[in-house]
Amino acid sequence: MNRISWDQYFMAQSHLLALRSTCERLAVGATVVRDKRMIAGGYNGSVSGGVHCIDEGCYVIDGHCVRTIHAEMNALLQCSKFGVATEGAEIYVTHFPCLHCCKALIQAGIQTVYYAKDYKNHPYAIELFRDAGVQTVKVEVEESFDPRSLEKLEYINGLIERLSNARSSQEEIKRLKEEAMNLFSSTPSQANGPRL
Repeated sequence: MNRISWDQYFMAQSHLLALRSTCERLAVGATVVRDKRMIAGGYNGSVSGGVHCIDEGCYVIDGHCVRTIHAEMNALLQCSKFGVATEGAEIYVTHFPCLHCCKALIQAGIQTVYYAKDYKNHPYAIELFRDAGVQTVKVEVEESFDPRSLEKLEYINGLIERLSNARSSQEEIKRLKEEAMNLFSSTPSQANGPRL
């Protein structure tokens, strides 16, 4: 078994945190790290004790959900709440930070932002990070653990079997099997590919 890199390790933590998200629009996780130690984590969701979007829907004004606190902000606020310094720390985020989070990260003294996916990367955020000397690094997630991968695979197998029984063309069935194989090809538990 190959040992994963520090970047992969901390990004995996952020993806795990994103599984706690209560946002219906996009699940985001963030992990604040200093000296190779996790000092805080956050995910996007409502204020503590508040109504969650997954329960009552998003509260959207001008195209933005105003109920949700972003993952990066939750992680920084956790540091503030418990008196943990963020100066010189790094953050691992599942998605590129929005403009507001960008400004908060700069003010908190974050020196490097690692992100897994581009997401509406605002040109001004990119400019602010550059001007503040904050490095942004895209971390490709090579391996991820999906605790529901086998359940998903069984579901896909069932769908393909039903299509086959419904007399779908063999060409269509073959294409669907190939697409399903591609979905699971990078999952560690399916290293040899799923059995479809």
